[in-house]
Amino acid sequence: MNSVLGDRKAILILLGPALLVYTLVKLAPVLWSLALTFFDGNPLRGFEFTGWSNFSRFAQDPQALDALGFTLKYAVVVTVGQIALGYGLALLYVFVLRRASTFVRTVVFFPTVLPTVAVALLFRSLFAVGQQDGPVNAGLQAAGIGAVDWFSTGTGTFAVVVLMELWRSMGFFAVLLYAGLLDIPEETLESARLEGATGLSLVRHIVLPLSLPVLLSSVIFSINNTFKAFDTVLALNGGGPGSDTTPLTLYMYRTAFQFSDYGYGSTIALALTIMCFLVTLAIFRSARRDNTRS
Repeated sequence: MNSVLGDRKAILILLGPALLVYTLVKLAPVLWSLALTFFDGNPLRGFEFTGWSNFSRFAQDPQALDALGFTLKYAVVVTVGQIALGYGLALLYVFVLRRASTFVRTVVFFPTVLPTVAVALLFRSLFAVGQQDGPVNAGLQAAGIGAVDWFSTGTGTFAVVVLMELWRSMGFFAVLLYAGLLDIPEETLESARLEGATGLSLVRHIVLPLSLPVLLSSVIFSINNTFKAFDTVLALNGGGPGSDTTPLTLYMYRTAFQFSDYGYGSTIALALTIMCFLVTLAIFRSARRDNTRS
């Protein structure tokens, strides 16, 4: 094995095909998209070099800025909800249900494997209004509150989108954080209990600090996924009403593939990529600063 790994020709033969496929499938489209940010047009009418005009257009585009604002709001709210619900469920699995948590974990995790379109249609039915009121509005009417047209306003649609995404994904983050909690040594927990740490004090002073690495990974995973939200919003209400719940990904898709403005669409994609990179870098730097202080 050492002789094979030390042979450069053998390494090239073994890794060459994989590197070629990776370059063609991954790197080439990324570089092509990056180059398109400096052009205007599409394959039918041709491309014209415009320099930095697409970037200045993005900075002055009210629809792009609205989509950016919605993306940031959605990412923050859903990330906080996913981590809070996931961590709460993970604590429930470890400290309350213990070995009996298998069935609950399976049930809570099940929505994660459902198709996004099916989940969106389910929530459209739940929050329906009009001649066929969904269970939510039926319950509101039974309580004397009255039906709410959830999808007629941006606020109502945003609430449904957030609830849908939290219901769909909290099981995944619960399992992810549950695996991290299992790595905490039982001896450490027993020592803390002997010192009088119980309940919230045990979680705050022992469990939470020891689970920070998996929490950090979960936050990065969650916020990058929410920044790239696309299918959930599109399947639920198409980013409506109007463009009130249109994320940056959906605006990019419509710009590039519906209006055939590939250059500006690539610029929006680049802006989203830079935003994901900067947020991830900021989280890593803050975590490193906290570790240095401690």
